[in-house]
Amino acid sequence: MIDEVPKKIISVDFYKQASGREPVREWLKSLKKGERRTIGEDIKTVQTGWPLGMPLVGNLGKGLWEVRSTLSNTIARVLFIMHEEQMVLLHGFIKKTQKTSQQDLEIALTRAKEVRRG
Repeated sequence: MIDEVPKKIISVDFYKQASGREPVREWLKSLKKGERRTIGEDIKTVQTGWPLGMPLVGNLGKGLWEVRSTLSNTIARVLFIMHEEQMVLLHGFIKKTQKTSQQDLEIALTRAKEVRRG
C-alpha cells in the first residue's frame, strides 16, 4: 500500500471591512440554502485542491481569482485572492452578463489592496 501525501488544506478567510462587516458572508446568507451549499462545496474543492483551473477557478489577472459556481437557474462568482497562504473571499455576486462587470472587478481589487496592506 502506498501512503498518500495528505493535501494541504488552505484556510479560507472572509474580507472584513473596518466596520467589522463581512460582505461575502452576508451575501452568502442572503442566498437560498441549496445555493449556499453549492458555493460552499465549490470553495471547499478549491481549499483542498489548490491550485486549480477551469472550469471551477478562473484567473482574472492582478492576483484576482474567481470560484465559478453553477446554480440551478443562474451562475454565481466568488472573487478571491491568495494572501499569506489563505484564500481571502473578497466579493460574491450572481452573474448577469457574459463578462464580469468592471464594477464587480473594482470592488474586489479595492478590497484586495486593503487586505494586502494589512
